[in-house]
Amino acid sequence: MNKYKVVIPTFIRPKALAMLSPLCEIRQWQGHEPIPKATLFEWLRDAEGLFMTGHGIPVNAELLSNGPNLRVVAQAAAGFDNTDIAACSQAKVPFSNTPGPVVEATADIAFGLVLSAARRIHEGWNWVLSGQWEKAEMQFGVSLYGKTLGIVGLGRIGSAVARRAQASGMKIVYSDPVRRSDEDALNVRYLPFDELLGCADFILAMAPLTPENKGMFGAAQFSKMRPCTYFINSARGPLVDMNALCDALRQRKIAYAALDVVDPEPLPADHPLLKLPNVLVTPHIGTATDETRDAMACLAAENLLAGLARKPLPSCVNRDVNYR
Repeated sequence: MNKYKVVIPTFIRPKALAMLSPLCEIRQWQGHEPIPKATLFEWLRDAEGLFMTGHGIPVNAELLSNGPNLRVVAQAAAGFDNTDIAACSQAKVPFSNTPGPVVEATADIAFGLVLSAARRIHEGWNWVLSGQWEKAEMQFGVSLYGKTLGIVGLGRIGSAVARRAQASGMKIVYSDPVRRSDEDALNVRYLPFDELLGCADFILAMAPLTPENKGMFGAAQFSKMRPCTYFINSARGPLVDMNALCDALRQRKIAYAALDVVDPEPLPADHPLLKLPNVLVTPHIGTATDETRDAMACLAAENLLAGLARKPLPSCVNRDVNYR
């Protein structure tokens, strides 16, 4: 039996590799630095499948033209702002992502940032480490109970965050280009974007990144927030104008920011944001649990094997070219 020819330009979880190895002839990049573009394109010349993890490699017309035999591109990530979906459809190459497995872990981090920011948990740890425990009182935080959480982008992850916030006694408002038909069941209330900015105590960015909403949180939007507002971003860094956010924090136009995503990533060590006292940044760890990464990789492997066999992908973004 001839094996499918597959290119994997990054690290892959062992469980997914075990799924692919019996059926695939794999060329995998083993270097710690990113795979050189010329090497990737050379490998793609006779490849039938490409397994991605979303680490900075653009899937565009140029890449696809160098993989004339590609049957499928499978990415072990929910977001796909690195991908030109129209170019994939034009090349008749199904592209898959893994949105389902990321929901609960990403919601954990998003709500964890809400709670950590509100109660200044990491400042408390730093206070203990500095030996100041009994010397003075650190700055107090705020309670979550009774506060309003405004979620911008109430998809599956946003809805999962809403459940966690409601368990802490928070009220949920949301803004989204498409209103939910299940608002009553979710116990959430729709508000136009600008109105949400002015009334929510905590504002959580959970929208997918598109060309239209890049920089949607800029100077004008931060000026509509109140000095007591906590801003949280667990979606994509480029949703936020980082300079405007720094200014808003520095001038106390908002109280605090907690971010799991920034722009650029990684954030330079001398970035002005990191010099501010009212900010918490984590290094894009929304899906960073073994269970979640295994589930993402295994779903990506399922998508890849389905596409290689010209069968319907379980999770296909450009469904117009999914196999039937």
